[in-house]
Amino acid sequence: MEPLNAAQRRAFFQQAGDRAGVHAPLLAALHAVHQAPTLSDGEVGLGISPANQVALTEVETLPGQVQVAASTVRSITDRLIAQGWQSADLWDVDRGRYGDRFLTALAEGYLPPPNDTHAAQIEPCDGGALLRAYVQRVEADHLAAGLPSNLAFVDGALLNFLEQVPATYRGLSHERDGLLEAVRLWRKLDSQSAAIHSLLPRGSTSEPDALPATDRLDIALQDLSRRLPLNYAGYPHQREALLRLVQCWRQLPSREAAIASLEKKEPVSPDLAILDPALMAFVQRLPAHYLGKGEQRNALTETFRLWQGLDSRTTAVRTLGVDPEALMSASPAALLDAARQLDQQLLRFVQRIPAAYRQTDAQRVALLHLVQTWRGLETGEATVRSLVEDLRRLQAAHPGSLDAMPAPVPDLLPVLQTEWALDTIQLHGAIAPGGRLTWAEATQGGLYLPKNLAAMQAIVRLAKAAEQVATRLGRSLHIIAWHCSPEAARALPGPNPDQHTLGSALLFYCDGLTAQQIYWTLDPWWTGGLGRFTQYPALVYLESSGAIASTEPDHRVRWVY
Repeated sequence: MEPLNAAQRRAFFQQAGDRAGVHAPLLAALHAVHQAPTLSDGEVGLGISPANQVALTEVETLPGQVQVAASTVRSITDRLIAQGWQSADLWDVDRGRYGDRFLTALAEGYLPPPNDTHAAQIEPCDGGALLRAYVQRVEADHLAAGLPSNLAFVDGALLNFLEQVPATYRGLSHERDGLLEAVRLWRKLDSQSAAIHSLLPRGSTSEPDALPATDRLDIALQDLSRRLPLNYAGYPHQREALLRLVQCWRQLPSREAAIASLEKKEPVSPDLAILDPALMAFVQRLPAHYLGKGEQRNALTETFRLWQGLDSRTTAVRTLGVDPEALMSASPAALLDAARQLDQQLLRFVQRIPAAYRQTDAQRVALLHLVQTWRGLETGEATVRSLVEDLRRLQAAHPGSLDAMPAPVPDLLPVLQTEWALDTIQLHGAIAPGGRLTWAEATQGGLYLPKNLAAMQAIVRLAKAAEQVATRLGRSLHIIAWHCSPEAARALPGPNPDQHTLGSALLFYCDGLTAQQIYWTLDPWWTGGLGRFTQYPALVYLESSGAIASTEPDHRVRWVY
């Protein structure tokens, strides 16, 4: 078994740090400096030895060492705080890391007393080496996130954020998760269920029993968020709790991204983009509730006008294919026919919205107006509250329930084309007439669209040949890689990465067939390049080497790697 790579180790350090409220680079530094003991999974540890109730089996692998090390660091900070250490002794607010005095104490090692049941023994290490390893990792993380050299602003920004939480809390899942994470880390708990129990202990009568559990939890969280700023003393676990709150609340990928958002002074209240899933759910459900009533037709017509940026309702109706002037003298039958035609075009417009929505301000305003008009709401604020409630139900819904997000409906099928141009490529369109392989498969979902005519022609030629391959195999081709950048091509197995950048090579597999079976089937007639891999028994390499600006037949080449 191969050893863990650097990314896997970083993930273990981050997961343990997130659980225990410990700065993850410190765990990485302990691993770099100690490199002991040798573990059963072939890794080396963080200098952790079993003690008290921490058994050897808990620390004989790297994941176990990391988790126990995080718990032990948390225990050490708790004991130092109990001994009178101040926040400045533990944390350097300017540099955004643990302070030198704390690192010196940690390097001296730790033997937990008998009543410290969650901590293990940390062996002594070179204090200077630990400091250097830790600072190196902290600075690398800060540089990658674009953080300033001085992070003294963080504490003030966190408190300012926290003070705005009670007024902006809407009970959305990520907001609730953020507050629960803050409670968990502040109270030094290891799970959200423990955090919930600490807020709503069994048998509690602090809230009316008639309130649902979620509402009781929201009330408790809002109440606690009002009290947290009064108790903030700048200790590391408190800071990590609030940074975790910001990270979850703003749905950010990392602790450092949360700090970056605080530096930019982004608003606590989210922008309207957060309501887009609720808007799309509303739009997808609307056709089933459309009855052709006048107020419904008017609401959709005005939405169409706003969406298209048209100057009047008359222009909107005309754009939808109905002549408003002709309606002035039309018979009742003609009016009814025009209404049906307008309804058909309006519903077609609504059905296209999820695929056509580009999250522009004009489009969102149109959709918000639709919700407000359709539901008979008086203000934009009431509309937003209505959609927030929709979003809450979407987040809490079970799959398949009426409140669940409707399954997305594919956009209208792309127009069949026999000739392609760079500006007419449709991702879901078949490359070859009557074929199944699409431009999405050839370009990895549009990540590597052809940028010149030569690449496009190469893809088309190989697609036509690959359709014949699928016919001969009686199987669909599952494309692993086709046209891509030089950097991506160099990471692929195969004899000639340049062919992928040209669009004239692909890697694929077929369900139920080995690469050998595919190779033997194709070898007698395939005139281009054909390869298989001893290391990857399902993977096949296909190349149309004459695809670039040539009408000559391919050169027959065979490889086995």
